Amino acid sequence: MRSPTARTRRLVAGGVGLALVVGGSAGFLGRHELNEAWLKYQWRDRHYNGAVMEKALMIAGGNPGEAQKESKEALTIADQFAQARTAPGIVAPGAYGNAYTQIQALPATGGTWHEVTKVPYNADDPRYRDYYSNSSGGAGYVTGRVTGLAADTANHVYAAGADGGVWRSSTGGGAWTPIADALPSLSGGDLQLAGSDGSLWFSTGEANTGGTSYVGAGVYRLANPATGSFAPTDRVGGKELESTTIGRLRWGGGSTVFAATNRGIWYHAAGAAKGDWTFGFAPNMSWMPEIKDDAGKVLVPAGSNRSGNTSSGATDAAYKNIVNDVAVDPKNPKHVVAAIGWRSGDTYNGFYETNDFTQGPSSWHKLSVTLGGITNGSDVGYTTFAFSKTGDRLYAMVQQPSKISSASSLAGIFVSKTGSPTGPWNKIADSAQLHNSGSALDRKGYAVGVQAWYNQFLQVDPANSDHVWAGLEEVFETKDAGSHWAAVSPYWNFYFPCWNIDSAKNTCPLAGHPDQHSVTVGTSGGEPVVLFGNDGGVYRRPVNGAVNANGNATDLESVSRDGTLGALQYYSSSVGTDPSGTGVVVSGGLQDNGVSNLRKVAPNGTNGDTEMGSNFGGDGGDGAADPRNGCNQLQEYTNLSVYVTNNCATNPGATSTATATSWSLDPGDPNARFIAPMGLDGGNPDDAIFGGQYVYTASKVWAARDSSALKKVFDLGAGHSATAVSMQDGTAYVSWCGPCNNSGFTRGIATNAGGTWHQLTLDSAFPNRFVQGLAIDPTSKGQHAYAAINGFSRRFTEGPGAGVGHLYETTDGGAHWTDTSGNLPDVPASSVKRLSNGALVLGTDLGAFYRAAGSTSWQRLGSGLPLTVVMDLEVAPDGNLYAATHGRGMWSIPLP
Repeated sequence: MRSPTARTRRLVAGGVGLALVVGGSAGFLGRHELNEAWLKYQWRDRHYNGAVMEKALMIAGGNPGEAQKESKEALTIADQFAQARTAPGIVAPGAYGNAYTQIQALPATGGTWHEVTKVPYNADDPRYRDYYSNSSGGAGYVTGRVTGLAADTANHVYAAGADGGVWRSSTGGGAWTPIADALPSLSGGDLQLAGSDGSLWFSTGEANTGGTSYVGAGVYRLANPATGSFAPTDRVGGKELESTTIGRLRWGGGSTVFAATNRGIWYHAAGAAKGDWTFGFAPNMSWMPEIKDDAGKVLVPAGSNRSGNTSSGATDAAYKNIVNDVAVDPKNPKHVVAAIGWRSGDTYNGFYETNDFTQGPSSWHKLSVTLGGITNGSDVGYTTFAFSKTGDRLYAMVQQPSKISSASSLAGIFVSKTGSPTGPWNKIADSAQLHNSGSALDRKGYAVGVQAWYNQFLQVDPANSDHVWAGLEEVFETKDAGSHWAAVSPYWNFYFPCWNIDSAKNTCPLAGHPDQHSVTVGTSGGEPVVLFGNDGGVYRRPVNGAVNANGNATDLESVSRDGTLGALQYYSSSVGTDPSGTGVVVSGGLQDNGVSNLRKVAPNGTNGDTEMGSNFGGDGGDGAADPRNGCNQLQEYTNLSVYVTNNCATNPGATSTATATSWSLDPGDPNARFIAPMGLDGGNPDDAIFGGQYVYTASKVWAARDSSALKKVFDLGAGHSATAVSMQDGTAYVSWCGPCNNSGFTRGIATNAGGTWHQLTLDSAFPNRFVQGLAIDPTSKGQHAYAAINGFSRRFTEGPGAGVGHLYETTDGGAHWTDTSGNLPDVPASSVKRLSNGALVLGTDLGAFYRAAGSTSWQRLGSGLPLTVVMDLEVAPDGNLYAATHGRGMWSIPLP
């Protein structure tokens, strides 16, 4: 999620599979920019106490609107990432399995991929404390989003990345090894150890409803997790859970496992992988798709609203049967409770119960309960349950849909002290109470629980039913069933009295990373520990740890610090010659982890830099680097908020723009996408192109110091947003969408090929799909270009207008396009590059592919690259091709 970057500090004080659903890849505070006055004030008076914050808010007019706007913006972000892969329909079962089968049948080129970013990533690197960095905020060593955690009592810890698969540590955290790279989907939904036999269950398909959440390929069971690795043959059941999200796996009595999916509740025998999943319950059967097992047997018939794959049925169905959590009564394994509902509210939202799940769907009923002032209806949103070990307590964290655009959408944390889902439910925490427990968030604007629709976990200490950990943006702990709380892992350390940008004067403990998703209790060195998974990786502390006077943990540590948990989620990659004369500089924009900067990378993959640093904070977006000097960088915060630096934003501590070594070029575009495209001219790297609703170009961009350097050259049209750009010797192509969602989806391409800017008339041969990548043949004077098409083809999408190919080519300046996909697997494509010899490379949701010059056939590009999302491909001056993956970091391979 986005973070209150220095841009936020500037504004505040002077703070998978396929993308499926709308919402936001929310983030570490850049998304939480509060307002310009607060930041200006805070940098002027760096005492960072409550009075300063209140005075800053007063200066800003006490207006929480900016923060609330950021919360609304976060909800938009997810929509945009999903649109690329689903508009104008949604993904149907079988898409991933089919694509995986096609990939396995392709031959591979020679060459081996090298993991470039397998080094520690220090978000607090003192080299990069420029004005737009979050360095010194207290996140420490980070990696990408971790959505699942499991641990035993023998120091084994297992972590599932949002789109990176599963890792194992045998030391209680650290020295991680990937153990799921052979699977067809690395999108992490949940991860659980079965208490009966110690097997590890991995549900693919992240259910956070965030912008970068991908559906998966089902559930997998690993019998020997301490030493083994997952294989495709470990799938539980058949394809019935393919192309779903699975947010929770829960056990009942050791013999049954339940799956909470976006297509209802399913269950399976816990002792083996064989046999179909059994459909348990869904509240809106009329919206269910037809689901078959591998033998073709219909397990769930198509509902009446899905018959004929109508446009409305395809568009709405994804939101009608979302199961957020399932809880099995420890005292009666046939008694099961479910939290079902869409985070924005729907009539089916609420708590459901069956007293005997074996009696089928008809045994389920909606409960009538009261949660504070909320009745069990449409205003009960995303909810997480947690039973105590003995079943005497049932806790629930509840999000309130009617407040989703407010400063907080947290209805509260509740407990049923009888363990009964009918209650009575007592509220033991709300946003205000948690704020007063040591939170770093703002009570009036971006408050505790503002992203309760995205950030949630709840864990009861197995040894103490009154001891609970609750994850929202921050981590909170109570040891007395909610009478008192402590913010053991605050959002960050900015604004605390202990904070100082100078490390020698900064006395704050490690804060950890915001936006919590997973939790588990295990051991490290034989001692009990609790581990938190969030947008920055995994953090650990003793079960009975210590806190300071503010309630913040003094014993929190990152278990991502050795760089082996390679779950970084890149949006982009940029590579240029290192000005030191040694190797290249590799940088890239990351989901909620700013921009990473790695110096002195040699052609053979060895690094002269011992760790990466973060030179820009918040959500990193698209970027570009001067191939002649990799410290000349353009980096995007989000929404075309572009910055330029000439020294990799190296700075010991800029507290104002006067001492900054990076400059804002933000043009203030009215309709730029969350990750808005930009690029350098392939024939002249001093010129650049940027896309929002408007197309902008800049000459001598490395000397630019403000937005006047960006010249508006074309209006793509009201409601239109650029999705990809490419420029070669002054000729450019820019693709756009608008509307970009399923309903009314349209797309287009504009170009100045031929001399003047104009919209292309795309004929019926060009698919009505999301154009995610563009490339121009440098020998063609702009007449020969390529377009990479996202989303699955017609066979696996619902709704009208789905296309059939993923690479299209024009040789007449865009007047006509030809499908040149050939034998390319049916998988969403994001990036296309033309090599100097005429060959093509293509980045997709399941790896990278290569087509030799003059050939019509595709090959898998090299070996060793995990089957994950390749968002960007860059040809570097060191002779390597770099791939930015959204879940497994940055990789390189010598050009074929």
